[in-house]
Amino acid sequence: MRRPTTRHWILGLLVLVVLGAGPVAKFLVFFPQDQWQVDVQVYREAGISVLQGRPIYSQMTQPPQLLPFTYPPVAALLAVPLAFVPFEVAAWGWTIAQLVANVGIAWFAWYRLRHRVGVWAPVLVGLVVGVFLWTQPVGDGIRFAQVNAFLVLACLLDLRRPRHRWLQAIPPGVLVGLAMAIKLTPGVFVIHYLLCRRWREAFTAIGTAVFVSVGAWMVLPPASFTFWGGALSDPTRLGPNDGSANQAFRGLLLRRGLEGTELTLAWAPWLLLAGAAVFWVAHRAWRQGDWLAEVAAIGLAGFLLSPVSWVHHLHWIMVIVPAILGVAAGRDLRRDLAGAVVIGWFLCTMPFWGVLWNRQGYDPAWFGDVLIEGNVIGSVVVLALLAWAVRRTDRELAAAGASRVSDMEASTSQERQRPPGPRRPHRVGAP
Repeated sequence: MRRPTTRHWILGLLVLVVLGAGPVAKFLVFFPQDQWQVDVQVYREAGISVLQGRPIYSQMTQPPQLLPFTYPPVAALLAVPLAFVPFEVAAWGWTIAQLVANVGIAWFAWYRLRHRVGVWAPVLVGLVVGVFLWTQPVGDGIRFAQVNAFLVLACLLDLRRPRHRWLQAIPPGVLVGLAMAIKLTPGVFVIHYLLCRRWREAFTAIGTAVFVSVGAWMVLPPASFTFWGGALSDPTRLGPNDGSANQAFRGLLLRRGLEGTELTLAWAPWLLLAGAAVFWVAHRAWRQGDWLAEVAAIGLAGFLLSPVSWVHHLHWIMVIVPAILGVAAGRDLRRDLAGAVVIGWFLCTMPFWGVLWNRQGYDPAWFGDVLIEGNVIGSVVVLALLAWAVRRTDRELAAAGASRVSDMEASTSQERQRPPGPRRPHRVGAP
């Protein structure tokens, strides 16, 4: 297969710049200074706290945000380099790093369509990243200077099959373990490994996370004791759990006024039902050999089952959409429409619209409440579409007489590369 030329790479970069300039300019050039890149400010303050020896988990960012550091101590150590540069430099550098990570996600997650377009792969990747920057989950990653792009890329690379040549020396599970040591949500991958009885990957991920966390404890014992001894179990440190920004199902219940035992009794069935559904999808995708749908389902599980889920936690849509498109990306109208539904849904900022609807006192009032829960509903829609796509893959495998998705991909690749044979002359009456 021909490799992209310099011209193709430059064209891909131009596509990304043209499409992505709007969101980046909005959040880094024209955004209010008191709301500017607030999360990288949290990381930077943690790095400064490490260097100065001040308590990491009691330090707040400057008013009016007053945000605490909520990540494990490992993340505070990784944030130390941010302390050596001015805040503005750290923020712009973080944005550039996020864009690079998003390019990596698109390159690996959209590999099926990328292989099909050949030398135009850089243009495809630029187009994909540019479009997703306009969606709320990925765009809010730029808005707040979030860490999700890096975690998604790490988990994606860890489960990619076949394993990339420069990851051959790193056992599967290590990158998931590192992601879990930085932010606890990737722990859903360990649950998936255990349910699939993939003991080696599960224990490698757990061992990596424990090893790194113990190392951080030795460097930062007071901070580690504070985090693992209490800060971890306090969801209020993450922000107002009943605010419209919390698009977890638990947030929906809190907005309905449920508390205490009532909240637990209402949330528990959701955890059981949603957990059973999403882990079934992941398990089925694994049995099919569809590593991309497997990663997409587990990433979605973290959003569905967490007590607090901000919309930027759904950065996984960059993986979910190509997983829904499947092997026949661009050639199966139903799959293409399903992928378009996901992108279209999250191009909308429904919770924000709902808040404005209620603030202006429009009728009917219940419609504003429904809009506020837009991403909660959207996550269920995404789960349903992903489950449908995995079931559709079962039928496609049966029709192709294949046992795994990789067999269909190989067959498709051979069809693409086979030179056209001589055409038979058509005869009247011939079949």
